[in-house]
Amino acid sequence: MKMKSSALITVLLGVIVFVSSCSKQPLNNLTQDETRIYITDRDSSANFATYKTFSISDSVAVIHDQYANKALTASDSAYIAATTKYMQQRGYVLVSRSQNPDIGVDVSRVYSTTGVINYYDYSGYYGGYYDPYYWGYSDYGYYMPYAYDVYQITEGAMSVDMLDLKNASTNKKINFIWTGLIRGEGIFSADNADTQVKALFDQSTYIKANN
Repeated sequence: MKMKSSALITVLLGVIVFVSSCSKQPLNNLTQDETRIYITDRDSSANFATYKTFSISDSVAVIHDQYANKALTASDSAYIAATTKYMQQRGYVLVSRSQNPDIGVDVSRVYSTTGVINYYDYSGYYGGYYDPYYWGYSDYGYYMPYAYDVYQITEGAMSVDMLDLKNASTNKKINFIWTGLIRGEGIFSADNADTQVKALFDQSTYIKANN
């Protein structure tokens, strides 16, 4: 089921165009914090209280124009640590991926040479690295019930995604149940990782285990 993120993004782009028409250099006076945009989206059918455990990828997918590899820089490690921290604060228990976690968490860096990502379909991107074999479900493909529309990107983005592993066997597919996207200046700094991941979780109060 598609959420309302596309409408929000359309409004944001409209505001940017309007401001741009009123100012010669509207972005020059913004701080790094002010340039950042946080977008979160969820599968509305997912009940986050029914999940108890999670496992997080031990490296970051670097996705560039639909091609992916993996990396683990200081910034990448900081994002993984911050995501782990806020998942645990919401009551989820960290386990290894061999312990049948309820949720699989992927962290990615996304780049685009064109500066625009049209209809951001994650299923095509993540099949390049975080394939079903990674989470132990070799017979299933990915299914995302929502996708972003058009938004402009200049220096890339950080993405945190949650996969429903608990119901993968029943559904015969791995559903994306939540996505958080960060774009703007300074997002790839390790010093900013914790604050930025916190902002995603602050926007998503429904992410909470029922302990």
